[in-house]
Amino acid sequence: MARNYAIYDVFTDRKLAGNPLGVIFDGEGLSDEAMQAVASELNLSETVFVQPADHPLHTARIRIFTPARELPFAGHPTVGTAVALAERSHDLGTNGPLDLVSVLEEQVGPVRCAVKLRKGEAGFAEFTLPRNSSQHDFALDRQAIADALSLNTTKVGFENHVPSVWSAGVPFLLVPVHDLATMAALEFDPGLWERMAPMCDGHLTSAYVYCRGGVHHSARFHARMFSADMGISEDPATGSAVAALSGAIHQFDGLPNGHHALLIEQGIEMGRPSHIHLHIDVEDDQIARARIGGQAVRIASGILDL
Repeated sequence: MARNYAIYDVFTDRKLAGNPLGVIFDGEGLSDEAMQAVASELNLSETVFVQPADHPLHTARIRIFTPARELPFAGHPTVGTAVALAERSHDLGTNGPLDLVSVLEEQVGPVRCAVKLRKGEAGFAEFTLPRNSSQHDFALDRQAIADALSLNTTKVGFENHVPSVWSAGVPFLLVPVHDLATMAALEFDPGLWERMAPMCDGHLTSAYVYCRGGVHHSARFHARMFSADMGISEDPATGSAVAALSGAIHQFDGLPNGHHALLIEQGIEMGRPSHIHLHIDVEDDQIARARIGGQAVRIASGILDL
């Protein structure tokens, strides 16, 4: 069967940057094993399979696979798929600028996305987190974490930020480090990480390393993500990790009530700069809601014969 697909670069407004995403538009009828095999074949951070929505008012159901396993939720597939489906359904040459809302059914639940399309520009999508970030209580060994990142323990942590495990659908061990130079110098050892990182929700927690500031003058945080069990050596942009990070930022920085707009950069060390927009609304000293957004640009399309 001929199945249409496209590849989008996500969390960027230019081609060959950001995080590439495979979108299989005709994903209905494929077995779990077939979807996993296709994702492994494409070997992108994630590949999405679009299927008919269960709810008649929702846009689509999507299944998200890394080269190694399925994810219940992920940020760059949500942003990229929302833009891809909007561009596939609407002709900007005929309709002009478009602002629309789509709802994608993911394993974590329905995810509401606001999409903006402008002729000659990369599409933009922003989604509300289907669940707020929550902390998981684990005893963490700072020396073992530092060893797995090839760092001195003095470089782990800054200000109130300490290593901690958070999840907004996918768990991450968040590791704050001293500065950009530390970020550039670290070397991830998957063997050491597998031996020390905790299991959470049935999977080994991935490493999300971050520091304040960034190469981009507007970036509030700079990050890198490594996963020992997703089949991803390093990820250029990780929306689900930013979703998890929202809880740590609120806790460690003591965000006051109000709206907080933060830009997180990732992928710099890989030569694939990515820019992720995080919005946190705090009410009564708690996160009331959080949103993640970014741009996506198509770089390829074709037919999958399967």
